[in-house]
Amino acid sequence: MTQKTKSWKNLINVSDLEVGDVTPVTFGTREVAVFDAEDGIFVSLSRCTHGAANLCDGYFDGTYIECPLHQGLFDVRTGEAKAAPARVPLKMINCRVIDKVVQIYI
Repeated sequence: MTQKTKSWKNLINVSDLEVGDVTPVTFGTREVAVFDAEDGIFVSLSRCTHGAANLCDGYFDGTYIECPLHQGLFDVRTGEAKAAPARVPLKMINCRVIDKVVQIYI
């Protein structure tokens, strides 16, 4: 059995992000959401934990993303569910920006 080692992987150039908004990105077989938030760049899985709607289609105010299906609300800095019907936090992905490229740790 081989053990996979986590490492930083390039995800998207900062210049390709929707400024002040959420950008959908496909990484392998996963869909992720890249948030250009007021407090920095954050990455999560793109599906709402309540109804599996694509959060990239939701309303983003710079800190919170609202699910387009049932209006559940999440803090993109922590993934915390902030409004019903969402109760389970978003799966956040560690990220950083190096040389104008957003990288994720997987």
